[in-house]
Amino acid sequence: MGLGVDWALDWIRLSAKAMAEHRTELIELDRAIGDSDHGENMDRGFQAVLQKLEETPPETAGAALKAAAMALMSKVGGAAGPLYGTAYLRAATSLGDATDIDAAAMAAALAAARDGVVARGKAEPGDKTMVDAWTPAVEAAATTVENGGDVVSVLEKAAEAAEAGAAATDPLVARKGRASYLGERSAGHRDPGAASTALLLRAAAEAAGGVAGPGASGADPS
Repeated sequence: MGLGVDWALDWIRLSAKAMAEHRTELIELDRAIGDSDHGENMDRGFQAVLQKLEETPPETAGAALKAAAMALMSKVGGAAGPLYGTAYLRAATSLGDATDIDAAAMAAALAAARDGVVARGKAEPGDKTMVDAWTPAVEAAATTVENGGDVVSVLEKAAEAAEAGAAATDPLVARKGRASYLGERSAGHRDPGAASTALLLRAAAEAAGGVAGPGASGADPS
């Protein structure tokens, strides 16, 4: 049994909750190496997503993610809006009209989202950007599929890898974006985009566990 629109809606609701709860934290991270608006922008953006979904309830997970993409692109300022908007749009395209998303389809959607971020931002692992959270998440998802894991396990492993990837940006020197202007002074600070990516993928995993029910992911396949 895979995941569908209920999961996508729960993911978005939990994402909005996470952005609100971690708004100040993301602002502080961005103040250190950016322009201080990441937390505010992400919070405002996901509130706009909630409103859009309430106005026009989607029938599929892909439709929900496409609506989220459009709202984020129009409401989130700075680089985050286009980057996350592209990520959600690419994921929506990957999922298509599927109503039962299995492990392989979810891993492919995550890869499509990451590839969208890379195409839009021209960043690669090690540049101290959200790609440093997305890439290990995508790799962990693919490995979980190869090991026979189900869709809940795919999202859980992706979230764990994204959290580790975000933490690993702390010592890096930024090579992209506003933080790159600081040079060596950017080291010692976590990238705010990587931090928000980890929060969003954790929300996706929590939503999957909630929809599938306790113990749905079974034994750890990896």
